[in-house]
Amino acid sequence: MGNMPLWLFILLIILGAVFVFYILPTIVIANGIFFITLTRFTKKKWQRGPSMDEPIYMEMFRQGQAWREKHLDIKKDVHIVNEGLNLYGEYYDIGSKRAALILPGRMETCLYGCYFAQPYIEMGFNVLTYDNRAHGLSDGHVNSLGYKEYRDVIAWCRMLHDSYGVEEIVLHGICIGSSCALFAITSEDCPDYVKCMVADGMYTRFYDTFLTHMKELGHKSTFPVPQEHALLLRLFAGADIVHDGPYRRIKDLKKPILFIHSREDIFSIPEKTVQLAKQCTAPKRFVWFDHGYHSKLRIVDPELYDTSLKSYLTEVVGMNII
Repeated sequence: MGNMPLWLFILLIILGAVFVFYILPTIVIANGIFFITLTRFTKKKWQRGPSMDEPIYMEMFRQGQAWREKHLDIKKDVHIVNEGLNLYGEYYDIGSKRAALILPGRMETCLYGCYFAQPYIEMGFNVLTYDNRAHGLSDGHVNSLGYKEYRDVIAWCRMLHDSYGVEEIVLHGICIGSSCALFAITSEDCPDYVKCMVADGMYTRFYDTFLTHMKELGHKSTFPVPQEHALLLRLFAGADIVHDGPYRRIKDLKKPILFIHSREDIFSIPEKTVQLAKQCTAPKRFVWFDHGYHSKLRIVDPELYDTSLKSYLTEVVGMNII
């Protein structure tokens, strides 16, 4: 020990043990969660196809693919380049001047978006579904939870306007797609022809949702994994999930929004979504489902979902059925 005081030596031993046996394992866990859930280094990951085998989800996916097969005659494969990334999607074109852009959640591609297309087609909208960066056929390695993807959304909207003559666009987001839609529609770069948005299962902050996921997995004491995970997102994805998110940005929303939410949602907590809606001063409507999993509501009551969407677009936004 040389001239080192005994108390200091003991303190260093304790601190070293804390780092090796507590801090270091949590860093490994946080890194593992980040790289497994938010990064892709091969296009074999998050391919076009079902992302899980859960029965309700699989039925939604099956119905979406049945809809897609039925409308192949109006499907166009589309492609843009944004920020150096090749991005791909499918455009269902009925020749309208209106279009709905379906924003998928994490792990989902353009195929999943087909499930939500029917009410828009019935109202006379074209529909664009697409692969987020780092998903499906699109380039990219990191899912930044909408913090960068919203710029792709704006690029897709410009493509619809410039290449297909679309004059009115609705953004329809599911889970993380809702957050991404909000980031896009409140951006200074958002074109005027983006008229409104739909938020299916929107959360206040992704940090809150992450904590809920950890607890659902049985982790009663999660510190400091969420904090380490948030730091990795900040460093590698440019996403500040602690201080930034829908709760902060919704104050800047000026265009109409439809909240679609389940009272049984355990990930985007209903009480917090009510707080989120209270922060919003834009024209808004809230539709509650008494039952249903997070972002799996249309399958519970398709009539309520589609009717609520149509009435919102006609009564709040002023878009009559064509």
